Amino acid sequence: MAELQPDDVLNYPLPTAGPLVPPAEWPELRQKCPVAHIVLPSGDRARLLTRYEDVKVALSDPRLSREGLTRPDAARISASEAGDIFDSPMARALNDFGQERWRRMVGKWFTAKRMQALVPKIEAMADRLIDGMLEQGQPADFVQALAFPLPVYVICDMLGVAESDRDDFKRWSDTFLSLSKYTAEEMQAAHRDFGEYMAALIEEKRRDPQDDLISQLIVATDAEGRPMTDLALTATGQGLLLAGHETTAGFITTMAAVLLADRTRWERLLPDRSLIRSAVEEVLRFEPYTGFGMLRYVHEDTEVPSGAVLAGGTTVVCSMAAANRDADAFANGEDMELGRTPNAHLAFGAGPHSCLGQPLARTEMQTVLGVLLRRLPTLDLAVDPADLNRVEGLITTPLRELPVRW
Repeated sequence: MAELQPDDVLNYPLPTAGPLVPPAEWPELRQKCPVAHIVLPSGDRARLLTRYEDVKVALSDPRLSREGLTRPDAARISASEAGDIFDSPMARALNDFGQERWRRMVGKWFTAKRMQALVPKIEAMADRLIDGMLEQGQPADFVQALAFPLPVYVICDMLGVAESDRDDFKRWSDTFLSLSKYTAEEMQAAHRDFGEYMAALIEEKRRDPQDDLISQLIVATDAEGRPMTDLALTATGQGLLLAGHETTAGFITTMAAVLLADRTRWERLLPDRSLIRSAVEEVLRFEPYTGFGMLRYVHEDTEVPSGAVLAGGTTVVCSMAAANRDADAFANGEDMELGRTPNAHLAFGAGPHSCLGQPLARTEMQTVLGVLLRRLPTLDLAVDPADLNRVEGLITTPLRELPVRW
C-alpha cells in the first residue's frame, strides 16, 4: 500500500482483505489524513473522518446535520435516481415533522427499563429457535436459524406487525439500504410498496387499536398537544422495522462470528457470564463493519479537534468503526478485550441523533449471548473465518451466512 498523502482521493467504501478484517488504511488515515478526500459510489465527493474525537464532534455539533443531507448540494451515496436512505421519502418525512420532536415522541418507548421487560420473551424465542436449529442438525446457518428471525419477531411484536410479512420487510429493507445492488426502478417500487403497506397498517390500527407501539403512537401527542402526522407515522414504522431487524440481525451475527473466530474469546465467557454485558459492548466497538458510517451535511465552516476545517456545504462521512479503534481513545484498540471498561464506543453514534433503538439492540444481543452460552457451549464456526462472505452493494455489509456446528 502506497503511503497516503493529504490530497489523495480514495474510493469509498474502502476495500478489506477479509470478511472480519478492517480496511488496512485506517491507522494511517487516523494518523496522517484524519479528514480524507473520498469519492462515493455516486461519484460525488465527500470527506471521511476516522479519528474518535473528530467523529464524536461531527455527530454532535449542530452545525452539521442529518437534515441537510436532503439539500440539493449534499453528496449522494448512490448513483441511483431514486436517491438513497439519507435522501429518501422516509428521511424527508421525518425531517419535515422535525427530528427532535420525533425523537421525544418515540424515544420514551425505548428506555432500558422497557427493554428489560422484554428479556423473558426474547429468551423464550431464542430457545425455540435453537430447538429448531438442533432438530435440523449441523452444520447450520446461524443467520437464517437465529440471527435474522429473532429480531424480526421482537420488532414485529413491539409494533403490532404480522411476522408472516418478514420476507417483504427483508426485501424492502435491502432495497432501502442499496448502494448498487438494486436499480432505480426497484428502489422506487420498494419505497412505494413499503409506504403503502405501512399506511394501510396505520389505518387498520386506527379502526382497531391494539397494545402495540404503532397503536399508541397514533394517539400520542407532543408537548404542544400535536399528534404525529400520517407521513411521520409511516416513516416511523418503516424506520423501526428497518433498524429493528436488519441492523440488529447484523449485530447478532457479527457477535457470534468475532467471538468464535478466535475461540479463546468464547471459552472465556463460558465460565464467567458476568462478562456478557462488557463483551457485547466490546463486540460493538471492535466490529469493523458497523456499516457505511453516518453522513452529515456541514452548514457552516467548522473546525474539528484534529485541526482541519470542514467547509460549509461539505458532506462528511463519519466512520464510527474506524473511530472505535483509535488508540488515542482506546488502549490497545486493535485488540478485543472482553472486559474492557469504560467503553465509550460510537457504534450507535453520538449526540442528539444517536441510535434511538440502542437499548433494544443491546438487550437482544446480551440476551441471545446468554442463551447461546447456556444452550450451545460447544458452538464453533463450521468454516474458516476467511471463507465467510458479506453481502455486497448495500450500505450495511452483513454476513451472507454464518455456518456453525456444536
